[in-house]
Amino acid sequence: MKLVIAIIQPSRLEAVKMALAEVEVFRLTVMDVQGFGRQRGHTEMYRGREFTINLVRKVQLTIAVNDAFLQPTIDAIIKGGRTGPEGEVGDGKIMVLPLEDCIRIRTGERGGDAI
Repeated sequence: MKLVIAIIQPSRLEAVKMALAEVEVFRLTVMDVQGFGRQRGHTEMYRGREFTINLVRKVQLTIAVNDAFLQPTIDAIIKGGRTGPEGEVGDGKIMVLPLEDCIRIRTGERGGDAI
């Protein structure tokens, strides 16, 4: 089992959800997050003054998958999250972590059956 954490642009969320549905991945958690990478924020004007916003709004997806679904999940996130044919800086990141155990609270099922 693996835990997939993807940080994507908010505008790409619906495209990623549709791409995940195509590969039959329906269970995910979505969180609004802020951060910066290569973009390092941007400058805006407010009441005639310029100020720097160094935290950029992003969306974080957390998806627990069985090993058989790992590569289709990654491919779907890339397909839906990439802007343009070759992508752009700020499209996001995908991190894959080992998932030691998963427990369904309602039934007590463990492991891959709980996912």
